[in-house]
Amino acid sequence: MVEKQNPDWDPRSDAVLEDQIAAYDDMRRRCPVAHSTYLNWSFFKHRDVMRALHEHETFSNAVSSHPSVPNGMDPPEHDLYRRIIEPYFSAARMQAFEPICQKIAITLVESLPQSGEVEFMSAIAEDFALQVQSAFMGWPTDLHEPLRRWTRKNHEATLARDRAALEDVAYEFDGYIKALLADRRSAGINAPDDVTTSLLREQVGDRLINDDEIVSILRNWTVGELSTISASVGILAQYLAERPALQQELRENPSLLPAAIDEILRIHAPLVSNRRVTTRAVEISGQQLPAGARVTLMWASANRDEAVFGDPDEFRLDRDPANNLLYGAGIHVCPGAPLARLELRLITEELLKRSRIELVPDNRPVKAVYPASGFSTLPLRIRR
Repeated sequence: MVEKQNPDWDPRSDAVLEDQIAAYDDMRRRCPVAHSTYLNWSFFKHRDVMRALHEHETFSNAVSSHPSVPNGMDPPEHDLYRRIIEPYFSAARMQAFEPICQKIAITLVESLPQSGEVEFMSAIAEDFALQVQSAFMGWPTDLHEPLRRWTRKNHEATLARDRAALEDVAYEFDGYIKALLADRRSAGINAPDDVTTSLLREQVGDRLINDDEIVSILRNWTVGELSTISASVGILAQYLAERPALQQELRENPSLLPAAIDEILRIHAPLVSNRRVTTRAVEISGQQLPAGARVTLMWASANRDEAVFGDPDEFRLDRDPANNLLYGAGIHVCPGAPLARLELRLITEELLKRSRIELVPDNRPVKAVYPASGFSTLPLRIRR
């Protein structure tokens, strides 16, 4: 592929990173299929992103040089692993995990001071994601801080596009997980009956899945959990802090929470983008792309497309949920969506039930930058 001589935009420019959502809105309106040296081809319109999701034969998920199970696979290989993964997020498993998740949410909210300012991302959002992920997977609490540091290093290496650093980050995670797997094998029949142990018994065809495949599965789950869930919790808290009337409405009508959470996260996406590669030449919104073109699907723009949602900042609970790309669409739709929805409902429910969330007028949030979204710091006043 011959790259364009003059890129259409710079995703890492100060102007873009200062307000990613506004920058993506601008690109969607003036250059909906745009090229950059950092993200290659980016799709900003809802219809183009949706097309790429449903035409998986043309827009392949096999974009990484390292195994990515099953996110970085196409059918039929993808389907084999997807059948292994989906039962872990069944309705029965979610029902069994709900009391554990709720206890974590209650404990964190009740640990907040009775009144006063808190840095919400470190006080609640990050810890909630870490504790829920560890509880769901059966991981020890002494893994919390290493995973917190690992997530930050992963963000920094991704933004810098530092291949050596990304390799080091991946190797570090491999070490954590392979040590856990070795412990489970050593324990034999005394190993804890949790998700991590269960994965050791999974098969593809007539063989057990190997350690590298398990590590890849767990890396995908962990990146999604620690980055996206913590970002989501921060986005929800900040949005509600700006809207006391909506807080009260949701306290009085908690049945509205699932739709409200999805709508808030449509307005301000917790996950910025996802990658694809073309398997053949294709025309998209008048732009010709060759086979082998690297593509970035901009969720944070597509979910704000005026052609689908009208005013993208208007909060509405009557939208067609099929248009909301919060968890993707097509064969690669997020398998962990049931767990994410459970977690976000419970933490928001407990925050609303046990506190009033307020902005701190003289202390503004600091927005996170690509590949993250939401806030890196979020000062709030929590009144319990």
